[in-house]
Amino acid sequence: MSAGIAIGLDIGTSGVRVALVDAGGERVGFGVAPMAAERLRDAEGWWAAVEQAFAALSRTADLSGVRAIACDGTSGTVLAIDAAGRPLAPARMYNDRAEPDLVRRIAAIAPPESAAHGATSPLARLLALQRLPGIARVLHQADWIAGRLAGRFDFSDTNNALKTGFDAVAGVWPDWFEPLGVRRALLPQVREPGEPIGPVGVEACALGLPPTALLVAGTTDGCAAFLATGAAEPGDGVTSLGSTLTLKLLSDKPIFAPAYGIYSHRLCGAWLAGGASNSGGAALSCHFDAAALAALSARIDPSRPSGLDYYPLPAIGERFPIADATAASRVTPRPADDVAFLHGLLEGIAAIEALGYRRLAELGAPRLARLRSVGGGAGNAVWSTIRARLLGVTLWPARATDAAVGTAGLALAAL
Repeated sequence: MSAGIAIGLDIGTSGVRVALVDAGGERVGFGVAPMAAERLRDAEGWWAAVEQAFAALSRTADLSGVRAIACDGTSGTVLAIDAAGRPLAPARMYNDRAEPDLVRRIAAIAPPESAAHGATSPLARLLALQRLPGIARVLHQADWIAGRLAGRFDFSDTNNALKTGFDAVAGVWPDWFEPLGVRRALLPQVREPGEPIGPVGVEACALGLPPTALLVAGTTDGCAAFLATGAAEPGDGVTSLGSTLTLKLLSDKPIFAPAYGIYSHRLCGAWLAGGASNSGGAALSCHFDAAALAALSARIDPSRPSGLDYYPLPAIGERFPIADATAASRVTPRPADDVAFLHGLLEGIAAIEALGYRRLAELGAPRLARLRSVGGGAGNAVWSTIRARLLGVTLWPARATDAAVGTAGLALAAL
């Protein structure tokens, strides 16, 4: 059986992944458990998937030497619990819309640079949850899983707490919570990602971990995915080419520009600034399926410009790097040749990516120096060549693409 010393636990919308790494950060074991769509809001369902993922890992790996563990979860998912840590209601997911009146109250009181703004504000959902009888705490998804591992439910981390209104620059829950009516007794203590919490508890040992294993403060799934790639220096960027186009850039100072959907996570002594465009894979799938994308891409000459000026979007509205709720997709004129059309689409999304990194630099972040890519689109070699040409940087290979590996790196660093 393979052996390692640190574990990263990733709670995602499709399931749970657990990665075991050795002292050099290399993955030596992996376990996966799917999560049914109807259980996404069921915290006990999360834990059941954790148990299944650990059982899968244990079949091929020796956990007796594990010295540290950390976990990540979906950013903005919140859960109300009682004094014993039991869920009081279904979790409010990261993409659940909040009560409009509560969103308006936050907009009137919170500083404009706070990440708590928006229609899906976790802080607004916290305000709704605090009405529940018997409530003792509101936690984020990763907090509750970490709480099960620790046997206590009183802590969070700066990354998960950011969208709930935590001031990552000052390192405090802010004073403007008072006029908003936030019940401070419900808020967890906030730790830095990678900060030791303490030894694991009984439930963690039941998963196969030794009682001497150290629980380490975790992070969000997006930050964990960044760490997994090996990006570690200011100027390192990671682009996620999934359904949407998400950019993250390591910076020596925080960048907050809510008007462009830009906010910054404090991470490993630096700042992770970024934004998410509505463009991406979903915009491509409006025109071609996966098979057509692969076949047509192979016929594109990526070294030559397409001559087209596209801004592909799947629907009305854009968040970053242009903030315009009325923005429409620009994909005309359309050539008769599908190869030429796809060339223009891929180039258009690459141009949005380049503009996004320029926008971050204009606001004070470092210029993009090294770029790594994750997500389904990262495997398209033609697109990668187009992107490198428009961005003017070399694309570096990602060390790993599983968020669980990045979270395991946090645990490892604490040792």
